[in-house]
Amino acid sequence: MTNSSKTALTTETPGEQACARCGKLRALCVCADIVPVDNRIELLILQHPQEQDRELGTARLTLLHVKHATLRIGLSWPSLAKALGRPADPKHWAVLYLGAASRKNLPRDREVVAVDGKGVPLADQERVLDEIEGLVLLDGSWSQAKTLWWRNPWVLKCRRLVLNPKRPSRYGALRREPRREGLSTLEAAALTLSLLAAQPEIEIALIKNFAQLLERYRALHAHSDKSAANSRRN
Repeated sequence: MTNSSKTALTTETPGEQACARCGKLRALCVCADIVPVDNRIELLILQHPQEQDRELGTARLTLLHVKHATLRIGLSWPSLAKALGRPADPKHWAVLYLGAASRKNLPRDREVVAVDGKGVPLADQERVLDEIEGLVLLDGSWSQAKTLWWRNPWVLKCRRLVLNPKRPSRYGALRREPRREGLSTLEAAALTLSLLAAQPEIEIALIKNFAQLLERYRALHAHSDKSAANSRRN
């Protein structure tokens, strides 16, 4: 299994090139020192083709952090195997999808919860989670993720997971989520892969890199706002 991606590069600003590795503008690129972790749980990211969050989007950045990961862009695939490009048993894969699951019904001591089709937590959490060999993430806005869910009926053959994170997304005010459980693709992958595989080093690496991206983004836009203010005064 190797990293593979069919994503397009970030749209370039005049005079500024995008990084060929992560797709971010050079001012936002934080991928130079990334060393992929040998993840036990394989990762498949399905990205909606209209996902436009070029500056703060995290799908490609997530992909760079783990050795066994695949990114596909589109609306539908006939099966998990077609999306992966190789044979795979969906019974041993899980898809992360919050849907209508209510946080108040989730176990307070678990940040990753296996649920049934109605969003109700399954009884034997340990057994179900231990059998998972791969994770599917839906990358896009809430409505885009919903579209991916309904356009790919094979996801119903996978286990369904929801997140019950102890803390909200580190995006903060930069990108508001409609529900507290909403995390960036990177944060969702970091939390889920590290807990399912007992590999805390995955979350440590991903979150550290994400923090660097957010720091650069804030600095870049603070500089842009200051320059704009000076131009108005002049």
